[in-house]
Order: sequence, then C-alpha cells, then structure tokens
Amino acid sequence: MKDVKALLEEMKSAPYKLVEVAAPHTGVVEHVLTEPGTKVTGPQGSWGERPGTLLAHLERERNKKAIRAPMRGEVEKVFTEHAGRFVEAGTVLYTLRHYLTKDEVIQEILKKTLYLFHAREQAKYYFFPEADTKIKAYGPQSVRVRDGQDLFIVSRMKRESVLPYSGPEGMIYAVYFKDNHSVEAGQPLIGVCPPDQLPLIQDVVNRVKSEWEERG
Repeated sequence: MKDVKALLEEMKSAPYKLVEVAAPHTGVVEHVLTEPGTKVTGPQGSWGERPGTLLAHLERERNKKAIRAPMRGEVEKVFTEHAGRFVEAGTVLYTLRHYLTKDEVIQEILKKTLYLFHAREQAKYYFFPEADTKIKAYGPQSVRVRDGQDLFIVSRMKRESVLPYSGPEGMIYAVYFKDNHSVEAGQPLIGVCPPDQLPLIQDVVNRVKSEWEERG
C-alpha cells in the first residue's frame, strides 16, 4: 500500500487538477472568455439544470452551439490561435484549473491506496443479498471479503451471472456503483482495505476533513 500521508502532502503542494475543454464537433471557434484567471462555474442545481459558464461558441452550418465550463475553477489557458478558425472535433480550446474539494481529495487518495476491484463487462452490478443487507444497515466496512468469495450478481441482457471477488483479503472501504445503474467495463466496483491499514487511512481522511482548505 502506498504511503497515504505522503500522498496527502503531495496533493497539498498542487491542490488542483487541469481540465481540458475540447470542441465536441467540427466548427468555427468564437471565444467568449479570453482572459486567463477568470473564474468559472460548472453545472449547478439538483439535476445540473443551471448550465456552467459560457466559454465559447462553435458555429457549424450557421448554427451556433455553446461550449460551457464542465466544473468550477478558473481559466488556466485560452488557445486563442483557434479564434475564428475551423477546428476538428477534439481540438482543445481551454484549459481550466479546478481546485479540489475535500470529498475529491478523499476519493483521489482512496483510489490510489485501496485495492480496486473492477467491473469485468458493461452491466448492472448488485451485491449478494448477505453483503447487501450488511452494507445497507452498517456501511461498507461491515463486510470483509476474501479471494474467491461470491460477492456480485451481474445483470446483462436479461441474464444474471455470479462474479466472485478476486484480490487480497480485507474490508470493503468504498463502493463505487449504484443499484440499477449500468457500470462500464474497467470501472471500479469496490475499494478494499487490509484491516491493519484501516486506522491509517481513517486518520488521513479525518485530517483532510479538518485541514483541507477549499478554494473557489
């Protein structure tokens, strides 16, 4: 297992991630925001009904479509060389600097330190009833898993199959899927923590909650 305290210090030194905003399709670029450092917001509201900050327009066949910020942050770079030009889909138009929230920091640390068990195929995943009952009543850490244990029911194309857990023995610390939601192949289903590492990880999580300063 990686040094979780060292990971936290590393993230404190660079408390953000860079997000590229690219053209979703071909068209002529018209920048709306042109100044680096401008603060932007992402979609807001319970269902994301309030769109993010308008960054640019992309015109194709006399039809303008808005390109908006996908998340909160600030403009790090504007690729002004594309202004007024026809670009291909996937051309990067902006780079945004997104400052990490406490929850995002915790999720990043957990995904780098826990053993992640991944979906084998795109499908809906469910815990076996015994594990599902414990998790819903007492939380993920109430379930201990071992290699070869029947843990998941995989539902795809109206067919169900059993997916055993494979990996080190430990406690389920994080669950990354929801019932009745399709999961893509390769996405993590659970994060497993060896029992002897549980106090260390919990200590780091508590430190993030109390010490991490969120920036707008």
